[in-house]
Amino acid sequence: MLQSHEGQRVPDVIFHIRENNEWVDRSTDEIFNGRTVVVFGLPGAFTPTCSSSHVPRFNELAPAFWDNGVDEIICVSVNDTFVMNEWQKDQKAENVTFLPDGNGDFTAGMGMLVDKSDLGFGDRSWRYSMLVKDGVVEKMFIEPFVAGDPFEVSDADTMLDYINPRAKKPEFVFLFSKAGCPHCARAKTLLEQRGMNYEEAVVGRDVSSRAVRAATGKSTVPQIYIGGRYIGGSDDLEQYFARQG
Repeated sequence: MLQSHEGQRVPDVIFHIRENNEWVDRSTDEIFNGRTVVVFGLPGAFTPTCSSSHVPRFNELAPAFWDNGVDEIICVSVNDTFVMNEWQKDQKAENVTFLPDGNGDFTAGMGMLVDKSDLGFGDRSWRYSMLVKDGVVEKMFIEPFVAGDPFEVSDADTMLDYINPRAKKPEFVFLFSKAGCPHCARAKTLLEQRGMNYEEAVVGRDVSSRAVRAATGKSTVPQIYIGGRYIGGSDDLEQYFARQG
């Protein structure tokens, strides 16, 4: 059974990070003292649940965390800095700080280091999240210590709900677009003016025009979804925002 460290200080560790082809050291004092920080630990870079769910949702909800007093969101994994840097690029997770705990010092100090030799991983982090205020752990969400890789309580939504159950969460925005399309550019500008991040699938690069017709029944782009709701094209998006006020 993994023990919660609520009420205790985080371990005193130096993280060795590679930035702009130079080595940079960040201490836990620098990261946590006088600040409110959300940390989530996970088994490894580029692994399935970590890449498909854990990191993306924290990155997506970052504005809501910031609105509710969080200064920084940190992902910690027992990987080296080169792997973590490449993973952050692959994830396009600009809202999350990726800290390499290559020797497992921080993870061990948190009592979250586990043996995953059966997978050829060696010692890795158990999956957890925590809220740290001025270097002291206020709340930890630790996944149940069972076989496999449970992902039930350390997610971004659970942490945000703990911080503020009424926090307004950004809606997921997706659009089909095409290179050089002026209407697509207009739609993106409208979204950016509202501070709404989006993901897009570019026709001819990511998907075919047939995929757009199959999903929307339309052959033109852009085609936009907000919060799972189909909005339509750029004119429809403008009208949608006008109704929102």
